Amino acid sequence: MLDRASICVRAGRGGNGSMSFRREKYVPKGGPDGGDGAPGGDVVLVATRQLHDLGHFRHKHHFRAADGGQGRGANKRGADGAVLEIKVPVGTEVLDVDGCMLGDLVREGQRLLVARGGEGGRGNVCFKSSTRQAPKFAERGLDGEELWLTLSLKLLADIGLVGLPNAGKSSLLAALTRAHPKIAAYPFTTIEPNLGVLYVGEGTAVIADIPGLIEGASDGAGLGHRFLAHIERTALLMYVLDGGDGAAAWSGALATVRGELGAFRGELLGRPAVVVVNKADLLDDAEREEAGAFLAGLAWPAASILVSAQSGDGLKELSAALAEVMASARAAQTAAEAADAVAAATVLRPADGRLDSFTVDHEADHFVVRGVQIERLFAKADPGNEDAVAYLQQVIERAGLNDALRKAGATPGDTVVVGAQEFEFS
Repeated sequence: MLDRASICVRAGRGGNGSMSFRREKYVPKGGPDGGDGAPGGDVVLVATRQLHDLGHFRHKHHFRAADGGQGRGANKRGADGAVLEIKVPVGTEVLDVDGCMLGDLVREGQRLLVARGGEGGRGNVCFKSSTRQAPKFAERGLDGEELWLTLSLKLLADIGLVGLPNAGKSSLLAALTRAHPKIAAYPFTTIEPNLGVLYVGEGTAVIADIPGLIEGASDGAGLGHRFLAHIERTALLMYVLDGGDGAAAWSGALATVRGELGAFRGELLGRPAVVVVNKADLLDDAEREEAGAFLAGLAWPAASILVSAQSGDGLKELSAALAEVMASARAAQTAAEAADAVAAATVLRPADGRLDSFTVDHEADHFVVRGVQIERLFAKADPGNEDAVAYLQQVIERAGLNDALRKAGATPGDTVVVGAQEFEFS
């Protein structure tokens, strides 16, 4: 099961605006009619329950949306770039290259915009005015956003089986459900989460068998560091103890497992819990009484039961207890996820700001201008077109860029850098 993947997404580039003039018979001076370029396609992640892991990203890592169409004459606008939808399993967290959370897809059909398409350039008809009746320039389209994403899948199970290695978690999962996990008499038989469906009352509950935890799992020891994350979204935790170890070892086993859960995420210790002593078929009457006394002395779990996955003893009682605890656990989880889902559906982005919102910094032998809108303006301009450069000069003069450069100490002949553009100050 692949539960973590890195992909590169690139939104479409915006189409260039058209520099065109109307030319028809008997219309010698038709004026500009260049249409606008269209924006490039966005990249959107869509959550679906048809996928169960991130295996479809094993061999494909790069995704690119369609570019926007070019503007054309006769005021024809280009066609918008198609949105690229990438399907991911429900329960996928999306992080950027710095590890910042972009979104958490926890519902079927939930969408997350991860890369915006580039803006389309304006055609020359947009620059027509009373003093510029025949503009011979148009804007270029902008590149779409490109970024690397880390996708991390956390299983959306109702019940999480946790315990030390070889405690019988997989046997218990097989006995309660129709799952067929690998079962063997050695530690770490389970090396990836297994899922099964338990029928509780009139509904169902998904049980996740998590690989065994050992001391230091929250710091990366054993298999715990990778799979502890799958426990985060379970509504109920079922602690499984190996009945063959004896009462002296059960307290230590619970302390070890709960210690690692608390070190990973403290709120897991307050999650509704059921404690199960498995392998009751290995115990004699005295040991069964000792197990019953041990379970009765636990005050924090919602239920404590002695069972045998091998013989089936106690499984009906366990299913009934799980059904009772799940009712309240699901209600609490649904309320918490509903609150988180609103924030998860929104990609937080900095405001674009105004054209006159920029900074000028003197670095080494040149001046650097930084500002979202001012950088976009330069990126759209065609430096090889005299009319386009003249229009750009007028706009940046009104925005106060020249005055800001002079205040920063710029003199004629100095190099000024704006985004990817470099020019000589005059």
